[in-house]
Amino acid sequence: MIGRLHGKLLEKNPPQILIDVSGVGYEVDVPMSTFCNLPEVGGELTLHTHFVVREDAELLYGFATLAERAVFRALIKISGVGPKIALALLSGITVDQLKDAVDRGETGLLTKVPGIGKKTAERLVLELKGKLAGTGAATAAVPTSGARADVAAAWVEMLRGGPAHAVHEHGADGGDLHSATAFLSASTRSVCSHRTPSS
Repeated sequence: MIGRLHGKLLEKNPPQILIDVSGVGYEVDVPMSTFCNLPEVGGELTLHTHFVVREDAELLYGFATLAERAVFRALIKISGVGPKIALALLSGITVDQLKDAVDRGETGLLTKVPGIGKKTAERLVLELKGKLAGTGAATAAVPTSGARADVAAAWVEMLRGGPAHAVHEHGADGGDLHSATAFLSASTRSVCSHRTPSS
């Protein structure tokens, strides 16, 4: 199990980054909240990670805070919610917003996140009730909600359908990996520059 990485940031290709740890490069998928708090390429960083092993792949997910990882792990235990949807949620809303929505039984905020329908939102509220205590502190700074929505949608499309689908859905020219990552990188930089401080 890989639970933590500390090393040098080599590449930022949202939603994935590449970290050099003692000469070994780790490809890590991160939520937008974590991406917005990354150092410049060449800088050092520490991520709390979750390692997923499937028959066809070994995947690593990284988070700036323990709170984000704890919520991610709670989410993927719910039937029908895989790592991609969990990452989408953490890109679309903050940990505090998710906790508040669950406490209030509010599904409306959750359905605003791309990929989250009404039934999934209801299941999230039901199954997360009482399980997010202590996860609201020390969360990463995130973009303001209005600016975040469109870019979060592009992140989800990249995760779910690949670069060509993300580019097609969100207006970038072309349909290859370079076009998609360039579009997402530019959009994410713009949104991250308007992030709000963590609580």
